[in-house]
Amino acid sequence: MIYVCVPVRDEAKTAGLVLWKVRQVFTAFQREYQLLVCDDASADGTREVLARYASVLPLTVITHRERQGYARSVEELLRLALERTDRPKRDCAIMLPADFVYSPEAMEDMVKRVESGADLVAAEQVESAGARTRAQRWARDWAPRLLRVRGVRDTISGFLALRLITLRQALRQDGERGAHAPGPPLLVTDGWCANAELLARLMPHARRVESVPVKGRYDLQQRPSRVRPWPMLLAAWRARPVIRAAGGAAVALLALAAPLVAQNPPAATATATAVVPPAPRESVTFRVGERLRYSAKYGPFSVGEATMEVVGLDTIRGVETVRFRFHVKGGALWYHLDQLLESWVGRADFRSRRYINDSEERGRKRHNRYEIFPDSGFYREEGVDTAKATVPDPLDDAAFLYWVRTLPLEVGKRYEYQRYFRPDRNPVIIVVEKRERISVAGHKFNAIVIRPIIPKGRGIFAEQAEAHLWLSDDAQRMMLAMQSNFSFGTVTLKLKEFSVPEHP
Repeated sequence: MIYVCVPVRDEAKTAGLVLWKVRQVFTAFQREYQLLVCDDASADGTREVLARYASVLPLTVITHRERQGYARSVEELLRLALERTDRPKRDCAIMLPADFVYSPEAMEDMVKRVESGADLVAAEQVESAGARTRAQRWARDWAPRLLRVRGVRDTISGFLALRLITLRQALRQDGERGAHAPGPPLLVTDGWCANAELLARLMPHARRVESVPVKGRYDLQQRPSRVRPWPMLLAAWRARPVIRAAGGAAVALLALAAPLVAQNPPAATATATAVVPPAPRESVTFRVGERLRYSAKYGPFSVGEATMEVVGLDTIRGVETVRFRFHVKGGALWYHLDQLLESWVGRADFRSRRYINDSEERGRKRHNRYEIFPDSGFYREEGVDTAKATVPDPLDDAAFLYWVRTLPLEVGKRYEYQRYFRPDRNPVIIVVEKRERISVAGHKFNAIVIRPIIPKGRGIFAEQAEAHLWLSDDAQRMMLAMQSNFSFGTVTLKLKEFSVPEHP
């Protein structure tokens, strides 16, 4: 879930435009979102504008009867987002100004960076359009230099995206017991200073910080600027100790940890391992060009064929992936089946990023396409608006056929894995039944016989299908045969030819 937080005050001319633009962005970009708006006692009709949009958008409005200031509005919105999320490591909040100076279109890039692993993404103004006084331009240029936060050049834009776990950790460090039991305020400054202070308080808890360039469109601003250059710069000068203290929290923690490292090296090593990002997962070692062909038989009758192949390398949302394909085609008498499974898994981490299941059975066609976001913890099905939670290391049906070849398997053991990308169909169960010798593709192989089960699943690995796989008992672990029950009976696939490139 993405929580778009918009603090407003007398923004009747632009608030509706900003909200509708947010809707357009996420209609095209297809992410689940909620709009959270805080109206800080507006007196120009903003309340009426928000009421109209509340009936057509996923919008929650907080209304202050008396003006409480920009910083209080920002903090209240962020606390509400944190209170609503049940997946703070996955979900993010975006702070978006309501004056239309920055286009909401930049949110797409910001969300992509969060999905790729960033905890904090700041929008940095790199150019501008529209007339401003010389004093206003001068104040806008100099304020970030006074309100310095390491890692961010433009600290005052107020346009940023943050993973909500980062906010939770910042609140706890500042004396919070949680979103429902607030302690002292997170922000003690206001205006531009509050934007810099928010960054400074989040920064120690963000493992990765990135920025996106934006253009300041002051020509689209529909009300007079509230910037009073000299008072704003004076406030920035006075706020410097607060910003330095907030940003120095991480340095202080490291300084406290240093004596412990010297006194107890083994424990310090264990602690360091716990806080760094997790080690890379198993990589995909199957070679592009590997192709296995099977004959399909129903009893003594040949009813079709199947292929299983490593098609090539692709890039999905900036991640290098390996593309797997499993295709079964055949039929007899009144029954016909044509099923194509395609999977894109991360080459470095063996986690599914995309899965397509195209099937035609008895004249009925079905197309299922899933986009899977393991770094953010959710997946989306084509044609369905709502995103759903996934597991930390997701696999789909086609990826499973390859991943199972990498496992150490011991006869008589039963293994359970929480890796199927749809959590309700976990655990994936693998029962290692026996070893036997079989003849396929003109060769004799020692094989391990396993029974894979996906509870509540459909297709060849559904529990009622009683599928069995024969894997070669060697380093390659090729699938030599597969047997699965269909509605009309049991079909057996047997390897008839294979091609495995000598080099990756």
